Amino acid sequence: MHDENLAFSDLNLSQPVMQALNDLGFTHCSPIQGKSLPFTLRGHDVLGKGQTGTGKTAAFLIAAIEDLLKNPASDERYSGEARVLIIAPTRELVMQIAKDAVALTKHTALNVHALVGGMDFAKQQKKIDSNYVDILVATPGRLLDFCERKSVFLDQVEMLVIDEADRMLDMGFIPQVKRIVRMLPQNSYRQTLLFSATFSEDVIRLSDQWMHEPVRVSIEPKSVATDTVEQKVYMVSGDEKFTLLGNLLQADNVENIIIFANRRDQCRDLQLKLKKWGYKVGLLSGEVPQNKRVRTLEDFRAGKLMALVATDVAGRGIHIDDVSHVVNYTLPDEPEDYVHRIGRTGRAGSKGISISFACEDDSLLIEPIQKLLGGTLQCELPPEELLVPLNK
Repeated sequence: MHDENLAFSDLNLSQPVMQALNDLGFTHCSPIQGKSLPFTLRGHDVLGKGQTGTGKTAAFLIAAIEDLLKNPASDERYSGEARVLIIAPTRELVMQIAKDAVALTKHTALNVHALVGGMDFAKQQKKIDSNYVDILVATPGRLLDFCERKSVFLDQVEMLVIDEADRMLDMGFIPQVKRIVRMLPQNSYRQTLLFSATFSEDVIRLSDQWMHEPVRVSIEPKSVATDTVEQKVYMVSGDEKFTLLGNLLQADNVENIIIFANRRDQCRDLQLKLKKWGYKVGLLSGEVPQNKRVRTLEDFRAGKLMALVATDVAGRGIHIDDVSHVVNYTLPDEPEDYVHRIGRTGRAGSKGISISFACEDDSLLIEPIQKLLGGTLQCELPPEELLVPLNK
């Protein structure tokens, strides 16, 4: 019974988990939950393909919490001994997962801990020392710091979850993750769940190393809510792009906007140029320190910034419900990244608009995106008023 319209009540979940799902207003599984939970709840390793926003966080958390409740910890426990370990590539994503874990463990006595870089080390240390660690959510670097200081021990981990494995690869975290995995019980003595937006060859290779006879479940991007996003592609020359963007930022219907470019240096240049023209714009990329990234996101949420310029790596962890526009200043090389980008708008039932700038260099990238979306992207010339020279 791997029905995607599965009700949580059909899964034989424990009462505390059902109560938490009830509190959150969740009655039915999202597709990835419906496909993965029947396997994960029976102890299988699962390799899952699904974007942010498909409900995969709850998919692995429900499995983890059920496992912890069915197999209570032995009386002889040490502080810092994690039972479930969840690794994610960015601080924002770790904080989000930990928040969801707290909500889902509300009616249990389980403890959730988050370890992230760029935050007060001593505070995190104190929390680890004061409570047992049932669920530990961490970024790889900060987790290794705690392991090296003998504050966290991973030899008793019963379940390992690796979230956004493709991003881990992109951000160069795999050597660190390999060190972490070596500290865990062997893969046949633990349950391993690995989630990724793409099943690239590298991701498959890692799953072969880290997992024991995994079941593959896959949610195609079509199920991501692109129907709430109006998609436009403007055909422009490379030197018209900035003028077009500047005029868009002044348009009446634009409340706020996330602008994506492919490389860090493109994002940095674009943000500096926009600031020079007097626009309130923040930068989100891998080179921006974590604490500054969080502050930038908070300013954007609060309306202090009108726009964010982001790379795909940084943009993946953004959860903001009221983004009116997404602009692809450059089209992404990976079609899946296009789906992620436009998924930053049109969230939580609201409508969104995605505008892509396609110059001669980008035109080759349109066809693979159309193939993935299963439809054509309407290419048009921008309205003339958007190409009027900018005035300071």
